[in-house]
Amino acid sequence: MPLPSEFADLAPYQAWALATEPERYALRLASSMDDMQAFYDAAFARLEDAITYLDKFPLDDLPEDARALMHLMQSLVMVSFPVEVWKQPRVPDSGAAYLDVIVEPVV
Repeated sequence: MPLPSEFADLAPYQAWALATEPERYALRLASSMDDMQAFYDAAFARLEDAITYLDKFPLDDLPEDARALMHLMQSLVMVSFPVEVWKQPRVPDSGAAYLDVIVEPVV
């Protein structure tokens, strides 16, 4: 899915525009801290703009490009703790523990 033209600067991070939490989590685990930091820096700088842009549309009727932007920002949330706190993709001291999301929000 393409991003809105106003967010073309985030196109290098298009791979993070994933629709489900398990997809976002898997990409987080497969990514290096350098990759996550680069994505975080670029996306966080545009977070306020993204929220303002997305607030123009009803949540249950987002255009395809706006939906991609929303998923990109959901991935920003997914990498925020690893980047800001843990300095690693996995939750510290969690061993092999893993949670599966059974139900996702309907959007």
